[in-house]
Amino acid sequence: MKLLPSTRIIVVDDHGIVREGLTLLLEREAGLQVVGVAATGRQAVAAAMRLKPDVIVMDLMLPDLDGIDAMARIFERLPATRVVVLSACQSSERVFRALQAGATGYIIKESAATDLVLAVRAAAIGERYLSASITALVVEGLLSKSHISSPIERLSAREREVLHLTVAGLKSAAIGTQLSLSRKTVDTYRSRVMGKLQVANRSALIHFAIEHALGPV
Repeated sequence: MKLLPSTRIIVVDDHGIVREGLTLLLEREAGLQVVGVAATGRQAVAAAMRLKPDVIVMDLMLPDLDGIDAMARIFERLPATRVVVLSACQSSERVFRALQAGATGYIIKESAATDLVLAVRAAAIGERYLSASITALVVEGLLSKSHISSPIERLSAREREVLHLTVAGLKSAAIGTQLSLSRKTVDTYRSRVMGKLQVANRSALIHFAIEHALGPV
């Protein structure tokens, strides 16, 4: 995965020890620089306006301004900034709202040690990254609605596997390795999935999964 020369990051969490831990985790990685921290939603917005980061790592449960509302304010002024949600919450309602608000990544705190750097690197180049449990939530939502006149019911088992891994952020080569398929075969399966779901490209495919799998509960 190609990295930006220096990815500038703001860390937002209302617990100081978490902010410190995340900062240490990120700054030990080449090309990642934490340029600011914030403890509340309003502080996050102010820091973003002042520092104009590439990526913001943000909890959702924040004092004075919800993380989702903070995202909306940030994107209004800084549409190119990416937000990776780092949360303990895995409810479909919260995940749905965060992704619909424009979060590029959503990882759960218990998997931060393995997922955070990957999510930030993906966000820095405009790609989505979801923790495995969040990916499963999205895909399970799709499958659970397949009986309601959804084109998802026309997908084969293999096509669903390719869809699942695509939503998880894997590229064709990585999917091929995991499924013991050639890259060309993976691309063929993805093309079939896009045709059946009537979407034009990979980004639209992921957007379809998020739009149709989750909703307020």
